[in-house]
Amino acid sequence: MDSNVEQFDVVVIGAGPAGLSAAIEARVAGLSVVLLDEQRRVGGQIYRAIEDAPARRRKVLGADYAAGAALAESFAACGAVHRAGAAVWNIDRDRTISYLHEGRGGTVRGHAVVLATGAMERPFPVPGWTLPGVMGAGAAQILYKASGAIPSEPVVIAGCGPLLLLLTQQYLDAGVKIKALVQTTGTADYLRAAPHLLRAMQGWSDLAKGARMLRTIRAHGVETYTGASGFSIEGEGGAEAITFRHKGRQRRIASSLILLHQGVVPNTQLSWSLRAQHRWDEGQLCWIPRTDPYGQIDDTRIYIAGDSRGIVGAKASAAQGRLAALDIARRLRNPEPKAMRRRETEVLGQFRKYVRIRPFLDALYRPRDDHRIPADENVVVCRCEEVTAGKIREYVEVGCLGPNQAKAFGRCGMGPCQGRLCGLTVTEVIADERKVGPQDVGYYRIRPPIKPITLGELADLEE
Repeated sequence: MDSNVEQFDVVVIGAGPAGLSAAIEARVAGLSVVLLDEQRRVGGQIYRAIEDAPARRRKVLGADYAAGAALAESFAACGAVHRAGAAVWNIDRDRTISYLHEGRGGTVRGHAVVLATGAMERPFPVPGWTLPGVMGAGAAQILYKASGAIPSEPVVIAGCGPLLLLLTQQYLDAGVKIKALVQTTGTADYLRAAPHLLRAMQGWSDLAKGARMLRTIRAHGVETYTGASGFSIEGEGGAEAITFRHKGRQRRIASSLILLHQGVVPNTQLSWSLRAQHRWDEGQLCWIPRTDPYGQIDDTRIYIAGDSRGIVGAKASAAQGRLAALDIARRLRNPEPKAMRRRETEVLGQFRKYVRIRPFLDALYRPRDDHRIPADENVVVCRCEEVTAGKIREYVEVGCLGPNQAKAFGRCGMGPCQGRLCGLTVTEVIADERKVGPQDVGYYRIRPPIKPITLGELADLEE
């Protein structure tokens, strides 16, 4: 083993709920830990800027966000090494990790690794979605968390998912004018979710939060549409209006700022780069890595925890991080068996409690087919290389079977994001055109560098 490479018992990648919890639990077990994260402050996306957020912003963002402060404080006190601003660009199966930090390359190796890279917003490829003035609702929320930035003009929020309601309420509390809330969720979605309602009611507090958000939105008199479909954004140099179908009529709402959202999906770039097996999950409509119950890939001592393993939410992600750390401690330190079983039983109980509502949410907020698989051939799918849905279908007509071949046909997925933003859409468009399932189509073959790295940075890698 190279003596010049930093060595730790555990390397954690990602400082969200799963990563922070894994690091804390590993330190309790007496393991040495280093945590690598691209952001300068801990929290991930869900607790972004929690350590610096003023009281007013914490109040607007709510108790679930404020709860991240205790987690951040526990991490700061646990004794783990925190390498902030570190962008991981490669990980090998021998658990060697390469990253960029302050313009220089670094390498670290762990006896075990926890990948806690979280989730990203699902693409929303509808006509006009790439126009200036159109952005993700999740991205808008991150702007508020990070800097307190809010829209200065009336905004339209459209799509589906719990975040749609949460951001609407937070914006109203922050004094933002909501021109309209346009939801795709309708009667058919409630009927589909109904079989899961009894189990979801065991997590009644989460359902109660949703009901309170709806009451707040109604109390402010926000113009609300439900069961909407067929979204399109109009505009020349920027967004000017959103159009959609509602109750058999075509609607148009003028706005220069439109926030779209239809849920989040796992960020699986690192697990794909490790050649881990993935399965297409029909419930969440995304790729999910195959792991053992503790999140381990094969027998590699590389674990996945949190939303990058399948969308479960912040509290359940934290529980998965703790479970991964407990299994690592068992393998590396062989702690007292009874105490380990008690702790594991406790954490498993927490996890099961937090995910009771998940099947209900997945069914209720299932994104519409026409908002995932664009029928309009002019809709841009790969934003980096400006490849349209029509072009991808043309590739299939001449023999393209999957996303990797799409790269050769037209550079789809070869831009700076390395397919993160277009991967799911490309898979589903090809599957739709071929009349097969996404599992038969597959995903991009992800290779390093996972994140952009300059030749100068590569040449500067420490020997």
